[in-house]
Amino acid sequence: MNLPNSLTLLRVLMIPVMVLIFFSDISGRYLIAAAIFGAAAITDWLDGYLARRLGQGTSFGAFLDPVADKLMVSVAIIILIHELQSVPFTIAGCVIIAREIVVSALREWMAEIGERTSVRVSWLGKVKTTVQMISITVLLAIDPMAGGSWMLLILLGYALFMVAAVLTVWSMLLYLLAARKAVQNSESA
Repeated sequence: MNLPNSLTLLRVLMIPVMVLIFFSDISGRYLIAAAIFGAAAITDWLDGYLARRLGQGTSFGAFLDPVADKLMVSVAIIILIHELQSVPFTIAGCVIIAREIVVSALREWMAEIGERTSVRVSWLGKVKTTVQMISITVLLAIDPMAGGSWMLLILLGYALFMVAAVLTVWSMLLYLLAARKAVQNSESA
């Protein structure tokens, strides 16, 4: 167990803490849950950076890192679907979660046929992840019943989440096209 893998595992362990705090009665619960999610988002970047920088990449880390990311994001989206009770948000959240499942399965299948590099993380996937993490952090941080000046931040988080959903579909289509091309090339060879 090295430092990057420990950070990834910590991210998984932060999930139930975030859920318990979000649904508790403690003062500042929204902001604390958002801080936990934000810290998890930072460790998502940091563990990969450290693994490359320190030469501590492992097959366990390569497996656990995307799983931890998808678990944290999916749980946060489910919390927000419950909290916001908005049909458009629910649809966008389901699209994002479904995309994560499809792309994970696609990557596994492509690895089995020796074409994993055809569906590696793209720049669009990184942009999607960044927008998604910012939007979820903002939406977790603010009580949806808060009015006044908070409404502008809620609308910003909501708009960013919708942008993330569009980027999600776009990046999934690019992954599917890349996989299709790789399969066609391997079948014709």
